[in-house]
Amino acid sequence: MEHQNENKNNPFSDQNNTNENQNENKYDTSFNVQQEHDNEENAQHELIQENSFQTENSGEIRSSVKEPKKPVRWGGFMKTIAAGVIGSALTLSALPFVESAQDETPAAEVSQSETAVSDVNVQKVNSEATGNLADTIEQASKAIVGIVNYQDQQQVDPFGRAMSGGEAESGSGSGVIFKMTDDEAYIVTNNHVIENASKVEVTLHDGEKLSAELVGTDPLTDIAVIKIKGDISAEVLPFGDSSQLRAGDQVLAIGNPLGLDLSRTVTQGIVSAVDRSIAVSTSAGEWDLDVIQTDAAINPGNSGGALINASGELVGINSLKISESGVEGLGFAIPSNDVEALINQLIENGQVERPYLGVGLAALEEIPQFYLRDVPENVTAGAIITNVDESSAAAKAGLQAEDIIVSIGGTKVTGPDDLRKALYTDFKIGDNVTVEYYRQGELKEVEVTLASKQLETE
Repeated sequence: MEHQNENKNNPFSDQNNTNENQNENKYDTSFNVQQEHDNEENAQHELIQENSFQTENSGEIRSSVKEPKKPVRWGGFMKTIAAGVIGSALTLSALPFVESAQDETPAAEVSQSETAVSDVNVQKVNSEATGNLADTIEQASKAIVGIVNYQDQQQVDPFGRAMSGGEAESGSGSGVIFKMTDDEAYIVTNNHVIENASKVEVTLHDGEKLSAELVGTDPLTDIAVIKIKGDISAEVLPFGDSSQLRAGDQVLAIGNPLGLDLSRTVTQGIVSAVDRSIAVSTSAGEWDLDVIQTDAAINPGNSGGALINASGELVGINSLKISESGVEGLGFAIPSNDVEALINQLIENGQVERPYLGVGLAALEEIPQFYLRDVPENVTAGAIITNVDESSAAAKAGLQAEDIIVSIGGTKVTGPDDLRKALYTDFKIGDNVTVEYYRQGELKEVEVTLASKQLETE
């Protein structure tokens, strides 16, 4: 009876027990399901998931148990307040973990995006290509030297007497180191850079200045070789095959334009044409020089410098440019294959040995008509002999001054340049050639055995 009264006095007692049992059963069921799920998750997140579970269950209890309206009791009210506080605390404690997990996702996306960008090699390839070209130029520049031509200056005193004014700088140019030994370096340059010099001074890439010695020169092709001695810090520029060049190939010119203040200046361009022939005036006479044409800038002071390909190989010696008003980008270089053959002879002999006829020549139009009275009217071109070297092959064959040569070895001769070109390109020392000429209006021919002699005695 007391028990019944006690229950009767506490109307929530049975209901609460029932609710508690239901909640416990529900909690157990949910916990088991959640427990199985937890076992599948990473152990690192167990605390987060338990907190989230408790928060969800407390909400689930409130939403699924609908109690009948009863008189309000302070005990139940306080339990509700406590449950809300606990639920809020659990929610707040779980929130940093949730936010942390959300922050990781964008970070992962950024990392993936960066990886994708780094897989695009465009920038990397461009950087490597530029670096390789810069490395090539840096290496090649160590073989480029500056050359200063000093000449004796003649002065006249107030009384009209000649006196020496000492050595003075006459001009400057460039050169390329192509061979080195333990204590010597050989340099190729243009003949006109060092011609008539009483002293030649070479400046290396590191600024060191050394006096140079002349090894050999060939005025006709405008090539010269000099050498320096000492403990030389420099590089050798390897020769490339100029016969492989094509129009459009990339080339770079390295030299000292306008003097040593702009030493080792690099200009870039392409091969504009190959197998060009340019008529040039040299100290040995007029000559058709075989050249490579390029639009790489070549200026005074670049003469004797290097024209290199993209691999850093020497493919030409920069020699001249057309500098007329309104003309741009017409520079010319002597092909490396021609240079290589010439410098080997210059080192060995000090000169380029060519067939030597032994006559002085002039064009017909240069001779007054008084001396051409016996020339037939149909003879309008040829090379007239002005003098004959007494020990030459021409003298031995009987050629004389005023003879007019019109052919050699079957090649027509219209002037001295034609004769020289045929003699130097079509024949070699020791060849027997037939020379046709007019003497006193009569056409004759004679066989000449070609010999060798230094150009300066021609």
